[in-house]
Amino acid sequence: MIPFRSNECPEHGGRLEVAVRKWGIPREQWLDLSTGINPVPYPIPEIPMAVWQRLPEPDDGLEQIIRHWAGAPTDAACIPVAGSQQAIMALPAVRMRRHGLGRVAVPMPGYREHGHAWKQAGFDVVGISAELAMADDLEWLDSVDVVVWINPNNPTGQMLLPERLLAWRERLQRHGGWLVVDEAFIEGCSDHALDACAGVSNLVILRSLGKFFGLAGIRAGAVLAEPDMAAELTRELGPWPVSGPTRYLMKQALVDQAWQANTVEALKGARSRMDALLQACGLHSPSGSLLFRTVRHSHAEDIEASLARCGILVRRFETPPALRFGLPGDEAGWQRLAEVLSGIHICH
Repeated sequence: MIPFRSNECPEHGGRLEVAVRKWGIPREQWLDLSTGINPVPYPIPEIPMAVWQRLPEPDDGLEQIIRHWAGAPTDAACIPVAGSQQAIMALPAVRMRRHGLGRVAVPMPGYREHGHAWKQAGFDVVGISAELAMADDLEWLDSVDVVVWINPNNPTGQMLLPERLLAWRERLQRHGGWLVVDEAFIEGCSDHALDACAGVSNLVILRSLGKFFGLAGIRAGAVLAEPDMAAELTRELGPWPVSGPTRYLMKQALVDQAWQANTVEALKGARSRMDALLQACGLHSPSGSLLFRTVRHSHAEDIEASLARCGILVRRFETPPALRFGLPGDEAGWQRLAEVLSGIHICH
């Protein structure tokens, strides 16, 4: 395992205003590909006025809808949350009350808010390399109390089969450890999802609606867990963690299976198109998910700057040096990206 170092405030994609100031290009002239959010969001229906006037109602059937959408067993607890980030920040307090402080392993590289939240709560945080995640020897699990895995990982796209993750869970269970699986980008990869196992002890699954449904602004997600742990997490979150309008929109989006199926197919086509574009200009071996593609390159910083000078914002990672490309939302965006990429000299 490798050391985890956390900034005071981890960076994210979507920092468009920072780019506007740095490069002097007006906001409306940017093509923002720095996030892994569906650029063609779920169409927002009209929200009845009564939804705005009443407090959120926990018996509105949303939990049952989440369970059916995820394919979770009937005995699994389903907690709506204000984006999976809310659960990420609350889980350390629940763990500390039940078991005290300990050691937490998170993927590196990976979504840094996981390690940051545990570190801020006083836990010792270490990193899981891609190689360690694939190792047959599971002895390393005996030295940690919580393992967080992102499936598929952001930004690398590395995915682990359910059998491997369940073997981790079983090993952790021997000493009271937890397995937390973040499935924010699992859509289109249902054969890798652990949702059918939700409700077993020491397993917490995080789901997000912001990415696939393209509704990051409403802050919507869900936690799948066994009932006792879910009850403690619910107490930690307090009353009304999700607004009434958000609950209403979640219900509409989660039952719209036709939109979901059509969107998966559209995103598969977009993924293939992005891979072809990147490889044509010399950015080889893209990885990632349906919603973003990541390429490693030793000159990632120079490429990021060349794109930014043309008003295209992508996300750069330092260790290892890599660039993450989100998807354009329309044909004009695709054409612009292709034109700019074709004009950039990629050093090898």
